[in-house]
This record gives sequence, C-alpha cells and structure tokens, in this order.
Amino acid sequence: MKLMQIEPRDGTRLYGAMVKKQDDIRKGGRGTFSRVGAKRRTSARWSHVRYKGSIKLAEGTADAVEVEIKSPDRGDEARLTSSFLGWLDRHFGDRLAAVHIQYRRRGK
Repeated sequence: MKLMQIEPRDGTRLYGAMVKKQDDIRKGGRGTFSRVGAKRRTSARWSHVRYKGSIKLAEGTADAVEVEIKSPDRGDEARLTSSFLGWLDRHFGDRLAAVHIQYRRRGK
C-alpha cells in the first residue's frame, strides 16, 4: 500500500478540482480512471480500467488531499501509482507544491 499527501500551491481546493476533472473526462467518453462506490462529498474511490486495485482520495487538512493506493498484485500497485502520478502531473502539475509518498508494508 502507498499513502500520498498532495499539497496544493497557493491554497487551491485541490480535492474538488480533481474529482470534477475526472468526472468531466469520463463524461467525454475518455479516461482510464472511473469513480466506484457511493458518492461522498469528502472522499472518493477510483479504479483503473486495466489494473487491479483502487485509489482512495479524501480531503485532508489545509486543502491537502490524502490518497491511498492498494492492489492485491504488487506490479499493478506500482502501475496504478505511476498512472495516478502521471494523471496528476498532466492536469494539476502547475497547482502542486509537493507530493509526499509513504510506503506501507503489506499485511500478512
């Protein structure tokens, strides 16, 4: 499992912008991520069209976004992480101050 904390530049409300951007992409019939599960105001879960696992997003403190990436397959977890970071950089790179990644050991 990988945990990320995404810090916006200049107090941007990043979580809402990320969810809206992904919804707009999907409405256009494109995109590799889709929202799964119940819609909540302060959290969302996304899945990837090709890789197993999920990406859980939640509003953090001080406009930061907390992200948890999990997959039963270690290779897919790495690919999910790479795909998500690429998406984040393409759409929000100019609005980011920092992305912190924390690696967690798998439970046995």
